[in-house]
Amino acid sequence: MKERSKALAIETIEAPLPGKIVQVNASVGSHVKEGDVICTLESMKMENPILSPVSGIVKAVQVSPAQVVKAGGIIAVIEY
Repeated sequence: MKERSKALAIETIEAPLPGKIVQVNASVGSHVKEGDVICTLESMKMENPILSPVSGIVKAVQVSPAQVVKAGGIIAVIEY
């Protein structure tokens, strides 16, 4: 019997706008569902939740609280 390997995909979450990370909710190895809040980004005095676009396992978190990020900066990587 032939074994099939399950191909996994990677989703990179990027900052949609520049700002400061005020809270990080995800950690490496944690399971997230589509729509879960990965972190909160403050921009123009408004807090913006950064949501997971897919369900999967967090492989990397590239930000920490109080860190300033540019638009397009990598926030996290999710394997699904």
